[in-house]
Amino acid sequence: MGAASPDKNTESPAICHVPDRPVTKTGKLIILFIAVLAGFLTPFDGSAVNVALPAIGTAFHMDAVALSWVATAYLLSAVLFLVPFGKIADIYGRKKIFLIGITIFGAASFLMTLVPSAAMLIAVRIIQGFGASMIYGTSVAIVTSVFPPGERGKALGIYTTAVYLGLTVGPFLGGIMTDAFGWRSIFYINIPIAVATVAIVIARLEGEWLECEGEKFDLAGSVLYGLALVAVMYGFSELPSAYGGILILAGIILAVAFVLFEQRQQYPVLSLRLFSESRVFTFSSLAALINYSATFAVSFLLSLYLQYTKGFSPEDTGIILVAAPLVQAAIAPFAGRLSDRIEPGIIASAGMGISTFGVFMLVFLSGTTPLWYIVIALVVLGAGFGLFSSPNTNAIMSSVKKKYYGVASGIVSTMRLLGQMLSMGIATMTFAIVIGRVEITPELYPEFNASIHYAFIIFTVLCLLGIYASLIRHEQRNIGPAGPAM
Repeated sequence: MGAASPDKNTESPAICHVPDRPVTKTGKLIILFIAVLAGFLTPFDGSAVNVALPAIGTAFHMDAVALSWVATAYLLSAVLFLVPFGKIADIYGRKKIFLIGITIFGAASFLMTLVPSAAMLIAVRIIQGFGASMIYGTSVAIVTSVFPPGERGKALGIYTTAVYLGLTVGPFLGGIMTDAFGWRSIFYINIPIAVATVAIVIARLEGEWLECEGEKFDLAGSVLYGLALVAVMYGFSELPSAYGGILILAGIILAVAFVLFEQRQQYPVLSLRLFSESRVFTFSSLAALINYSATFAVSFLLSLYLQYTKGFSPEDTGIILVAAPLVQAAIAPFAGRLSDRIEPGIIASAGMGISTFGVFMLVFLSGTTPLWYIVIALVVLGAGFGLFSSPNTNAIMSSVKKKYYGVASGIVSTMRLLGQMLSMGIATMTFAIVIGRVEITPELYPEFNASIHYAFIIFTVLCLLGIYASLIRHEQRNIGPAGPAM
């Protein structure tokens, strides 16, 4: 069992089975509540850390490039392990992997309160990302498994609202706590949420979801996948040196090798049939990748801009940055419900267009930009992303068979995290080219402002490409008990 096929990617229906597991209304609510807790926890951590970055940089005397790695190390670790753990969850059980992941994330959060150096901090962020990959790779899959197509958009909208609530509370609470108690205090909040989630899973979450039991795990493919991502991401941080370009080229070659290798595996870690057999899945995933690539680093850059260039405190910065995720949280449930009745791609494309305008507004930031202009740009960006995210996720998850939910969930999260990682890579690249590996000081503020100007130009171009990717997927109706036709 598990022998490779020299001709094509084949999968045995006798091994991959889809259990008929009816879930009561109460059971669905419990599952959704657990997903909501997990959905809140990880983005809260990331957005709170963004506000605390200047304080962390001061504490450990970190330059701009090293400071970007506080966020990037977490994202890189999460995206490295996400697809493999999505497949492992399909084989051994999504509940089991989710539980392990939330436990690791909570333990790493505790370790973050004790780290003595910048190197240790980045190392523990990698452990946090490892735990987060198990959460990302299973939570959406479990929700999709128990909610039928007619209810799925609403459930995913609620889950997405929790994500945006984490993004909303993170800058605000993170700023207050950093000002009052120091940057380490923001990680204490993760611990009780993680403990509560573990307790509810153990006490109330019944059953298990494993729909590819008995398959052989594709370790070689997972290693190729990981090496490609590490090479590309690290290469970004080394630009404009020749070494950085070589690393990026090596990553692209490894990515091509990964695709060719996966096509010959009987049980691939990433089923490429999902892309070849569904145009909706392919272009919805591409749209998500581009959207996150163009928007994630906005809060990172604005956090530094507001504190360095404009002189705001971490608390005030958090209050300002809350504008975008607050609007996202308000719009996401509406957009999710709407995607159960209207073609999800139409809603997502409209959201992508609005996001483009919001990012374009930020191209014109300078030392004299008024605060009201920044807030309006954030509100526009938040509205666009709120319209895009849950309908796009609904389109992706409703375009695959039930036995692929774990892998599809992993791909949804991978597109998000890979996009976020590329977004940080672009920000890191502009810092490396314009500022260099030096600590940001007042005399370097003009160069700092120039670097974020170039980053927002790149992000605007990416958004325009995202609109195209979102529009060219064919019509996908996901209403009714039949579910996806694939």
